[in-house]
Amino acid sequence: MSLLSDRQREDLHKSMLDYLYANNFTQAFNALKQETETEYTPDPKAKYTGLLEKKWTSVIRLQKKIMDLENRNSALQEELSQAPAKRAASQSDWVPRAPAAHVLTGHRSPITRVAFHPQYSILASASEDATVKIWDWETGEFERTLKGHTKAVMDVDFDHKGQLLVTCSTDLFIKIWDSQNEWKNTKTFPGHEHSVSSVRFMPGDEFIVSASRDRTIRVFDIASTHLVRTITGHSEWVRCVIPSDDGKLLASASNDHTARIWDPLTGESKMEFRGHENAVEVVAFAPYAAYAAIRELAGLPNTDRSRRPGAYVATGARDKTIKLWDVASGQLLRNLPGHDNWVRALAFHPTGKYLLSASDDKTIRVWELSTGRCMKTVEAHGHFVQTLAWGRQTVAGSGKSDEVKVNGDASKSDAPPAEEKFFAGGHLLLVLTALAGDFWVQEACSRFICHWALGTLVLSAADSTNHSFDTHTLQYHHIT
Repeated sequence: MSLLSDRQREDLHKSMLDYLYANNFTQAFNALKQETETEYTPDPKAKYTGLLEKKWTSVIRLQKKIMDLENRNSALQEELSQAPAKRAASQSDWVPRAPAAHVLTGHRSPITRVAFHPQYSILASASEDATVKIWDWETGEFERTLKGHTKAVMDVDFDHKGQLLVTCSTDLFIKIWDSQNEWKNTKTFPGHEHSVSSVRFMPGDEFIVSASRDRTIRVFDIASTHLVRTITGHSEWVRCVIPSDDGKLLASASNDHTARIWDPLTGESKMEFRGHENAVEVVAFAPYAAYAAIRELAGLPNTDRSRRPGAYVATGARDKTIKLWDVASGQLLRNLPGHDNWVRALAFHPTGKYLLSASDDKTIRVWELSTGRCMKTVEAHGHFVQTLAWGRQTVAGSGKSDEVKVNGDASKSDAPPAEEKFFAGGHLLLVLTALAGDFWVQEACSRFICHWALGTLVLSAADSTNHSFDTHTLQYHHIT
């Protein structure tokens, strides 16, 4: 069976007949013409005239080129085999780079915070427009708006199962929304006497902890909405509060230039960190995966194999610096200068090798924990970058605009994430991909969200747009 089409077969027959005719092979010419039943008329202008000879000489030239290329390839293979091997970087070590994977636009005022759902491709963004918006970070599509607060929504957090979403506002209230019941507002918590700036679910999802401009930290029972404990000690606005992974410690940051560690059961202040020269905007507990790198950075012996949560914290402040602290001793381990404006957010890399920071200087910086070196600066937003968060498979961030950018999922466990093929296949921050299940979200003082895949990272800024980029394919998506 011939591999040629009817047209190709006809051209071949005419080329052969032309060659036989031109060289006076009369018997062979007549035999081939009769056998193939091909109509042939000598024509010097026909495309088949002299074609057989041209094809033959072309084959000779191509054969020579192939031999030259084979020789060159062999030489290069030999040269390559003698070159020093360079090990490819582990995908789990990847860090965000611009542009963002998605830009999510829709808020009418600056975005204050973003949070990834722990199981599904859902991202929640809080804004000064008094709303919370729900997005599908995988597609970059807007899903719904949650209305209930009457003033700026300052923080948002999912419980560990992803069923409940908690928000807090400058209207003095904390609200819980049920994702399995049409996102209805099922509980409202009064109690604070001024703007509520931060709220988090405690491990176990039975309590929430909040921080306020009224200078207090409060613990509420979710089932009853009752106030369980009021913690006092800060002399100014408490900007941020977070629980340790086991829930045995709380860390807070305040305008009084300090960060503190608390016992949530007694309200006792366990440690106070002094050293910043301006308001402390953010505090973050280091995961166990980061302990070895932090000890190396501080020049401490790596003999402590304790996996206790809450051994080290990082703080970021308006003095443009980041500081690393030993929780047990209160010792300042390292000062990380480099930002040109207020440091707004911090997130530890799931591998424990890096610390990521976001700032009003419109950048995200990646710090190598073992050396304290700033190894990468990402121009993330056109406005202030307010927050960072790891997601299940992405990172999200938002700027002081009405957009959010998405990049990668930081699990709430100490174990470093396993690598996933999604990381290589790629798509983020709605911002960052899959670090075996880890994302981070970065927010800026903007109204947009950007999503990177480090999975995936999300960012938001003040230009009313959202951006997302894939750290694997470096593809950029703008969602309108």
